[in-house]
Amino acid sequence: MSSTVVDSPAGCTQSERLEVLFEELSELAGQRNAIDGRIVEIAAQIDRDGLVGITGARSVAALVAWKTGCSPHNAKTITTVADRLEEFPRCVTALGEGRLSLDQVAVIAEHAGQGSDAHYAHLAASASVSQLRTAVKSEPRPDPEPVRDPFADADEEPEPAPVPRPEITSTCDADYTYWRIKLPHEQSARFTAALQSHKDRLIAQHTRDHGTDPTGDGDGDRGVQLPPWPSAGEAFMELVEAGWDAEATRRPHGQHTTVVVHVDIDTRVAALHLGPLLTDEERRFLLCDATCEVWFQRHGRPLGTGRSTRTINRRLRRALEHRDRTCVVPGCGATRGLHAHHLVHWEDGGDTELDNLVLVCPYHHRTHHRGLITITGPAHQLLVTDHTGRPLQPGSLARPPTTPPPEVNPYPGTSGERAQWKWYHPYQPPPPTSNN
Repeated sequence: MSSTVVDSPAGCTQSERLEVLFEELSELAGQRNAIDGRIVEIAAQIDRDGLVGITGARSVAALVAWKTGCSPHNAKTITTVADRLEEFPRCVTALGEGRLSLDQVAVIAEHAGQGSDAHYAHLAASASVSQLRTAVKSEPRPDPEPVRDPFADADEEPEPAPVPRPEITSTCDADYTYWRIKLPHEQSARFTAALQSHKDRLIAQHTRDHGTDPTGDGDGDRGVQLPPWPSAGEAFMELVEAGWDAEATRRPHGQHTTVVVHVDIDTRVAALHLGPLLTDEERRFLLCDATCEVWFQRHGRPLGTGRSTRTINRRLRRALEHRDRTCVVPGCGATRGLHAHHLVHWEDGGDTELDNLVLVCPYHHRTHHRGLITITGPAHQLLVTDHTGRPLQPGSLARPPTTPPPEVNPYPGTSGERAQWKWYHPYQPPPPTSNN
């Protein structure tokens, strides 16, 4: 499918030119929705036929991300719809016909109750993704079923539902690292109170030292530039510092903290361990008062521990993480709980050197030792094959299309109106029927 630019007629107004672009955008969005619908059907068929096991991928979502080149988040969106394909036939049909977007159907498939297909298919025709998310949240939620031990006695009480646990995730770009914290409400209240307490202390200290200038613009009479007014971010770092101080008090002989920075002496390029590159100013600041860990090289390759030990020590593990970052099996991309794997096994004479080590996730580590995939080295010339000997390639299957785009109507889009939630009637699941 080739992309063409629509030229507006000469002399037309801006609104007319915008209308032409909107028409093309609507047509392209409809085609994209229909293509996404077909990808959902393919993902559902792969899952239904159990074909993911012969590909080396750990899940259907990982396979979709690998073969389409999309992000893990988008792949999860596709498989979310594929998992409930049979429960929402009207919504999925509207997706295949270009009338609904993948994100709209995914919000419904992720949280909507059973039997709500017709309700949300009608609502999604005019509701945005955010409005659909609000509508789904307003559904009455049944109480979670107690967990019953299958080996327990019949008269034994089932265990209560699991307690929600806090979660922390992070992403980063060239300038910042972004943290996302998810807490149960009672723990969130404690965190909010602690954060506000540290912010109040910083504000009180700022007021004592510099007066009550909340803008941080400085004293105009003396031309003195004042420090900025304390923010919630600075209060959070104070909270971290307080935790470190308490830990150092409990374990006075333990290590307070370590910030690992990898520096190439020749190019003076530095990066945080498993993190982004640092600017020259950040590198000089962190290395101003720091201990160093020196790596020696032979023929341009760092030295490990050779045959002296099979285990990977902390410094070798850090170098391995800095080099591989993720599981080395193509299409995986796992970053947590990775195992250090000897390419030439230790019992076969393999060295504990960086050139003979790679990081693999637990799933692919077990898969390799079961003979379903083969990982051969050295690390800088890694080859991963499936059980038939076919190399697994890291690239996606995307290629220039050879068929015309799907014939679907242009995507009408949402109404764009503000939702009047006081008039909205949430979906109510039908009452359970009693069999007499």
